[in-house]
Parts: sequence; C-alpha cells; structure tokens
Amino acid sequence: MKKLFKVLMYSALGVITIVVIFFIYFNSTFPKSNKPAEIKIDATPERLARGEYLVNHVAICVDCHSARDYSKFSGPIIKGSEGKGGEVFNKENIGLPGSVFASNITPSGIGGWTDGELIRAITCGVNKKGEALFPLMPYMSYNGLTQEDLFSIVAYIRTLKPIENKVPGKSLDFPLNIIVKTIPLENFSMENQVNKSNSIEYGKYLVQAAACFDCHTPQDKGKPIAEKYFAGGMEFYLPGGTIRSANITPDVSSGIGTWTKEQFIQKFKSFDSDSAKNVSVGEKSFNTIMPWTTYAGMTKEDLGNMYDYLRTLKPVTNIVNKFSRKE
Repeated sequence: MKKLFKVLMYSALGVITIVVIFFIYFNSTFPKSNKPAEIKIDATPERLARGEYLVNHVAICVDCHSARDYSKFSGPIIKGSEGKGGEVFNKENIGLPGSVFASNITPSGIGGWTDGELIRAITCGVNKKGEALFPLMPYMSYNGLTQEDLFSIVAYIRTLKPIENKVPGKSLDFPLNIIVKTIPLENFSMENQVNKSNSIEYGKYLVQAAACFDCHTPQDKGKPIAEKYFAGGMEFYLPGGTIRSANITPDVSSGIGTWTKEQFIQKFKSFDSDSAKNVSVGEKSFNTIMPWTTYAGMTKEDLGNMYDYLRTLKPVTNIVNKFSRKE
C-alpha cells in the first residue's frame, strides 16, 4: 500500500513538474514577436494631417479609445475624451469570456513608449511590456498599413491632449487567456505599398484599414466563418436589445447589391453634420455601435474606392435581423 502511495505521489509530482516547465516555456516563448524597431518618426505637417484623417475617420482609433455617448444614435464620441481609453468589452456587450479595456493612447498613457513600441503594438499586437493584446485591437488589419500611413498615425496620436486615466488590465477566462498569447504577429513589413490610382486596390486597402471585416463577418467560437465573409450577422448587445452587423457583400437580396456608388457614399456623408451627431435614442429603441459619425468624415473619393472594392466580393445571401428588442 505504501509503495502504491509513493508511486502515485511521484507520478503526481512528475505531472506537476511537467506542467510547470511547460508554462515557464510557454510564457517565455509567447507571444512570438520581433523586438520593436529602433526608429524616431519625424512629425511633419503632412504626416500630422494624414494621421489626423486616419485616426479620426478611417482606422478610427478614437472610436474604441474614447468615451461614446450611446444616448445618441451611433454613439458619437464625447468631446474631450479622445484617446483616454477605458471602454470595456465583456460578456455583457459582445459575449467575451472575460473583460478587455481600451487603453489610454493619449500622451498620458503612451508617453513612455518609443515609436517602435507603438508600431509593434498597432501592427503585431504586443505591448511595451511584451504582452499580447487581445485581437479586438485589429492589429491583423493594421499590419497591412503602409509605412507612411503608420508613421502618420503614430505622429498624430502623440499630439492628442493628455488625459490622466488609469485603465485596468484585461482579465480573460481559461483557456482564452492562454490562446490569446499565440495570436500576435511576428513582424510588420516596412515594404507595404498600395496603388492609390487603382480604385479597387486602394478600396481594399481602406476596407482593411477600417477593419470592416472584423464586425461584418460572423464568428463561430471566435473564428470568422469563411463562407460568410463580410455577410454580417455578428451580434452586439446594447441596453435596448441585440443588434447585428449588416451584410456588405454585393448580394442583391440581402446585401448592398442594389446600392449605387452615390447611395453608398451618401449613406455615410448623411452623418457628417452636427445635427446628425445629436439624435437622441430611447433606452429600448434601436441604436448601433456602427460609428457612422466618425466614418462620415471620410472623403467621398475614399468612400467610393471602398464601394468599388466591396462590389468585387463574392455575394453571400445572409438576411440579417438587425435588431431584437430586449423585453
């Protein structure tokens, strides 16, 4: 009996040792990402202007990293909160097993970061401490940014008004807390280029920079459903009920197949006025997290390019019930 006990004890100790060694190895190996580049970005007037446009209207970094007023349609950004972070993403609003908070990207939050560390975070998903960012931060999309656009974004966010706002760290349930460490990308290619004279190619670039795929593609257990790329149906939870993203494939019956380019552009530009950013919404009325009021600042030419690219997607029939009211 004593011999059996010793065997079981040593076996348990052996298993525990193997598990400890594995976790030490895993945590020292992942996330796999190159060291941040040793660069210093020159904040030229051209970069600051381009960065302001990208941060506020295309990549819309301010969308997640600011406070939004959901008592108004589309949750316009509350003036004075740009970049302060703190918005929480959890089980209650997106069904996430855990809690993730948007970080403070004003100089009060990232003032101690180098330009290379910011680039690595934006494009690879690894923060200053070498920790994995949760992919709600669309670094996989931003990894396709050109070097000049990325430099412009970094240069501009450093000019945001500093806001003191200490943001909690993420808290994820097992095994998601382990899986998330394996997701970051290893490097960013400084060779990324895009032909702006080709409307479809540049439209694809803008769609990727705006991370349209992330919200307009439904998922199954955290993975995008391949046969429903851009077909809508991803669910989000607001106080009034459940909303679902739209089908933006060129399907005639359920997507944007019947939309003209002019209609597509006007849909966005109709939210570009001050009055459009001040439409009150009842607590149980339909609202949306789609940041119409930030995307509305895009140029008509860029919106037209995005339309041209979306028209090349495979049409997917997926009729979406955009809103289910909470009883």
